[in-house]
Amino acid sequence: MADIHKAPHLLSYPKYWASCFEPAPFLPMSRAEMDELGWDSCDVIIINGDAYVDHPSFGGALIGRLLEAQGFRVGMIAQPDWKDVESFKVLGEPNLFFGISAGNMDSMINRYTADLRVRHDDAYTPNNEGGLRPDRAVTVYAQKCREAYKDVPQVIGGIEASLRRIAQYDYWSDEVRRSVLIDSGADILLYGNAERAIIELAARVAAGENVRELEDIRGTAVIKKEVPNEWTVVDSSRIDWAKNIDAIPNPYAMDGMGDSDCKSSANAGEVADEVPEEAIRIIPMPLQRKHDLDESHTVIRIPSFEKVRNDKALYSHASRVLHLESNPQNARTIVQKHGTREVWVNPPPIPLETDEMDAVFALPYQRVPHPAYGDATIPAYDMIKTSVNIMRGCFGGCSFCSITEHEGRVIQSRSEESILTELEAIRDKTPGFTGQISDLGGPTANMYMLNCKDPQIHANCRRLSCVFPTICKNLVTDHSPTTKLYRKARAIPGIKKVAIASGLRYDLAVKDPEYVKELVTHHVGGYLKIAPEHTEERPLNKMMKPGIDTFHEFKRLFDKYSKQAGKKQYLIPYFIAAHPGCEDEDMINLAFWLKKNKYRLDQVQTFYPSPMSLATAMYYSEKNPLQKVGYKKGSVHTPRNLKQRRFQKALLRFHDEKNWDLLREEFKAMGRHDLIGDGEKSLVPADKSKNSRRGSARRPLAAKRPAGRRSTSKRSRK
Repeated sequence: MADIHKAPHLLSYPKYWASCFEPAPFLPMSRAEMDELGWDSCDVIIINGDAYVDHPSFGGALIGRLLEAQGFRVGMIAQPDWKDVESFKVLGEPNLFFGISAGNMDSMINRYTADLRVRHDDAYTPNNEGGLRPDRAVTVYAQKCREAYKDVPQVIGGIEASLRRIAQYDYWSDEVRRSVLIDSGADILLYGNAERAIIELAARVAAGENVRELEDIRGTAVIKKEVPNEWTVVDSSRIDWAKNIDAIPNPYAMDGMGDSDCKSSANAGEVADEVPEEAIRIIPMPLQRKHDLDESHTVIRIPSFEKVRNDKALYSHASRVLHLESNPQNARTIVQKHGTREVWVNPPPIPLETDEMDAVFALPYQRVPHPAYGDATIPAYDMIKTSVNIMRGCFGGCSFCSITEHEGRVIQSRSEESILTELEAIRDKTPGFTGQISDLGGPTANMYMLNCKDPQIHANCRRLSCVFPTICKNLVTDHSPTTKLYRKARAIPGIKKVAIASGLRYDLAVKDPEYVKELVTHHVGGYLKIAPEHTEERPLNKMMKPGIDTFHEFKRLFDKYSKQAGKKQYLIPYFIAAHPGCEDEDMINLAFWLKKNKYRLDQVQTFYPSPMSLATAMYYSEKNPLQKVGYKKGSVHTPRNLKQRRFQKALLRFHDEKNWDLLREEFKAMGRHDLIGDGEKSLVPADKSKNSRRGSARRPLAAKRPAGRRSTSKRSRK
């Protein structure tokens, strides 16, 4: 896709002097390995919360190999003992900087369930052992690196840092926490897929620049003392202006989000503080359209950490503004004050072009775990060792998902040649390969090569989703490149079966029946997982997901083509309980839908408030950031009470007798005795035991106020 903004080619920077060394068989994890390579020191040391698997699906390996390709000597310290500073010294002091990541997963989500129970396993650790990475790993690792080598610059990144670049609601402590830049004490944060940022940063540091002075790299966040005088500040720190201000046409008002919204102005505005004139030009956000702004020197000020911590409506508003400043083609810098310091978030990185993606995936990965792990199994590696990532990014914009916040909405696709070459490498090099490819996909299986038809329209677009509430008329929906890729993949000698395991956007798939036929005929192994998430409009609208009728349309095509292929195949739908906006009645209706359609779900999910997602802003603030936020606007019903969340989850498995006692209790409390019995209009059988309890007189859970701040010392444990 052509970009209005251009970036230097990813591999166009001058090589570092150490490029005279050959690529390492594996990035060294010990001094002995460094000695074998003839290194006296490392230029960059990566601290990684995952075990080291030299595979492009693991972020530490990808960034390490990319830096190596630029001539840097890169070492890897994987899952160091955070209680022992010596673990951070095993490779010595890096010449340039530490690169710090919690790994492929957020350390808190990795460690705790949605019910705040401790997990005792970790798929990214040898032998699935839990507890080998600390909570809030980025912060802990950064502090230990500072203890080990006080003056070595620190660069933090990965999904944990990415989703904490500004003040964010923290589900595990039930409070708003500061930017991880403040808490960790790191020098710079790289968010999203950080290839462009890390290569520019490393090249500039190698050329003699100070990491602490690199303030203009896209895809980074830094700390400043103040906004420079030459900048214009569009201030967004107060909401609910007087009526005459609210009446100003507002480019951020995306309530309708129709197709024409893609063409709305790149300027945007909503709310502001009244501030005296200073050397810095400060413009209230609702009035900015009256001013001629130099976008390259304009920042959007969102409410400060102190404000969003104490005012939930301001938190929701700040989340909305952040998401509407996410298009790399029109996003402006965002600043958020933390005390006397400014967290300065530069615009997102320019997406990689296809040849750049190909270059990243063609680096000399061994595609296996480091030999130091011996015969230990690493479940995350076993899951992906025969899969191929064909693209990145997602324009679905599901409010509960953090993929968009991390990878962006622009689809970045590899070339067909690059993908087929990797398939051949899997066939030839993967130990124990049986001819089965487990996945050709990415965040969404069927978004390969799909983007906006018109670069100029895309440059002005601020839609939160290209497919909600309807599919944008400017979006390419032709799946023929994917269909063609599937056909070529399964024609490779030695490839017996190519499965598609990544999530499928079925509202897009039904736009191309030929793709559905290809998928169902050749790439489904009896079952296809699909995620309608809910059946009721109220929660679906908060999720930014299509109506259940679209699921039925896809199922009709699925059944049709399965029959034509002579196969008995089934859809496995996934649903979410306790999502913001979901009433108990919505879950009861969903349960009846499951009963009617004879679905008995094995795996069900309770909404998990991950940092920075729009649904998390709803969960915390009980406001709707999908629309203009105001104090007087209606609140979003949010199931926060732990027992109510469990009740809604139990409704997804109403057929399981382990849930019957809880369901009966809550049905009685709601006055819904009709749901108990053996008829078609009942969900659970009556309790026929002698000790059957009578109906409770207490209020139903839905009537309870949300739970207050939880004590971390009293959480339930598995």
